[in-house]
Amino acid sequence: MDDFFRPLKKRGRRAAKQVGRWLSTQHLIPDTILSSPATRALETAQHVCRQLDIDESSIICEPRIYEADAQTLLAVLKNRCHERCVLLVGHNPGLEELLLKLILHPVPLSANGKCLPTAALAQLAFESDWAELTDARLVTLIRPDSLPE
Repeated sequence: MDDFFRPLKKRGRRAAKQVGRWLSTQHLIPDTILSSPATRALETAQHVCRQLDIDESSIICEPRIYEADAQTLLAVLKNRCHERCVLLVGHNPGLEELLLKLILHPVPLSANGKCLPTAALAQLAFESDWAELTDARLVTLIRPDSLPE
C-alpha cells in the first residue's frame, strides 16, 4: 500500500485516543489542529478531536507537513504565530528533527530508542516571541505507553 494512504493500526488508534484524553484532562485545547493529509495522520487528528469534543471539520490539512523536514515544519508553524496553542500532527523523522531543533536540552528516548514514537505528544513553551519559534522549553513529553488505556 502507498505510504500516504496507509491507515492507522489498532495500536495507533488506541494511542491517539489516549493522547486525546490526556489533553482533555489537562485542559489543553488547541486553537488550531494542523495535520498532514496522509491517512494515518488525519485519523490521529480525528481521534484526538473526538476526545476533546472538537468538530473534526476544524482540522486543517496542510500538504506541506507530509514528509516534511524541520525547516518546512517551522515555516508551516510560523504561519500560525497569532495563535496560542497549535497541535501539529505529522510524521517522523521531520517531527523529531523539529523537536530537537527547537529545544536546547536532550530529549529522553523511549524504550524503542525513539524520541517521538507513534502518537507521542511534545508540549513546548516558547520563551521568545512565538513568531520566531526559538528558545523552546519542553514542558512535557507524553508517550501513549505511559498513559492508562
